[in-house]
Amino acid sequence: MNQGSINRDGFAKYLDQALDITRFRDYCPNGLQVEGRALVKKLVTGVTASLALIEAAVAADADTILVHHGYFWRGEDPRVVGPKQKRLRLLLEHDINLFAYHLPLDMHPELGNNAQLASQLGFVADGRFGENDLGWLGLPADREVRTVGELAKTIETRLGRAPLVIGDPTQAIGRVAWCTGAAQNLMNDAIVAGAGTYLSGEISEPVVHLARESGVSYLACGHHATERYGVRALGEHLAGRFGIEHQFIDIGNPV
Repeated sequence: MNQGSINRDGFAKYLDQALDITRFRDYCPNGLQVEGRALVKKLVTGVTASLALIEAAVAADADTILVHHGYFWRGEDPRVVGPKQKRLRLLLEHDINLFAYHLPLDMHPELGNNAQLASQLGFVADGRFGENDLGWLGLPADREVRTVGELAKTIETRLGRAPLVIGDPTQAIGRVAWCTGAAQNLMNDAIVAGAGTYLSGEISEPVVHLARESGVSYLACGHHATERYGVRALGEHLAGRFGIEHQFIDIGNPV
């Protein structure tokens, strides 16, 4: 078992620099969001800083939580009431640090959500598209995966859930574009970049029509399901670098 530790401020500085947080215009503050203990010894990672994740971190005797979806989103109600109060109270009562990295974690070339999703699905990336090059483009390493239906089966096997497919399952996939989470708004950018198939976590009503009219298939694979792997990989990296204990806790989410 790892038994190392690192000063919280040094931990924060390393993460902020490694994830290049100043590069991004984001919807929330990236980095340390809630200050807890001065030393990081036991890290819990998860997708979202829900009450269930915090309770699990308390039970695991963690001093630090690192997530992709944290708090203080642009436009949210700033009052500390209801569920927000319960989450913050539990963190403060147990003196637990909360770190959150949103777009910087999507984008990291090795530990990021897009990179780790590509690894899970067997994609070989060879291009980028969209603002900040947030979207990725490439082909499956397994050339036996030729059609949209075959790709959907691969996703179901490897992510543990069947994607919603908008398009003809017998159609050739062409080049595949992907961007984790709620990146349905990059569909047009994916089309311009030359994708034959685009996958993300969510889908909106206009995107259904765009997929049908463009002939580019869209696979909605689940917001949570596409963003489990980056934060876990980052936690494993931090454990190896600093000798701290790490536990990834997956709080299931069907969306």
